[in-house]
Amino acid sequence: MPSDKYLKQVTLGEVKILNDKINLQEYNPDWADMFEEERKRILNIINMKNVLIEHVGSTSVPNLCAKPILDILLGVQNSADESSYIPALESIGYTLKIREPDWYEHRMLKGFNPEVNLHVFSLDCEELQKMIQFRDWLIHNKDDRERYANVKRMLAKKTWKYLQNYADAKSTIVGEILEHIKEQNNK
Repeated sequence: MPSDKYLKQVTLGEVKILNDKINLQEYNPDWADMFEEERKRILNIINMKNVLIEHVGSTSVPNLCAKPILDILLGVQNSADESSYIPALESIGYTLKIREPDWYEHRMLKGFNPEVNLHVFSLDCEELQKMIQFRDWLIHNKDDRERYANVKRMLAKKTWKYLQNYADAKSTIVGEILEHIKEQNNK
């Protein structure tokens, strides 16, 4: 799990302390519509030719419980070139919260109404593809989707200092599922 020091290093502004359990909800089909509206808003403001916008994370997987926060993946030419996309996103209410230059130049912006975690990577980043593969696998693989949901429910009952600690605690099951994907792709 990231240390408090690492979270403070990559977070812009104050690190939000949770000190609570995680609020999981059963799948809500409205999440797909909410994503589509956000996708349109982002496309209308981003002045770039080659971008990728995908709904990822648990809210993108039918029949999977999730925190009611949309995870949106934005692929741009160069995620380190913040001036090429962050001012535009800020103009529609997004705020840069995370800057991780040592982890694929990941940026995470926060949006509200609906609540959104907007993850930005460069288009050629392997993590971008991994997130899409993970989503697609869970959509089509009921056994792994249910295993993942069970782990999420168990972990959600614990009290977490930071929301990121809960996300990191899922890394074992995520790693196992990514191995299943890799094995399937190698067949």
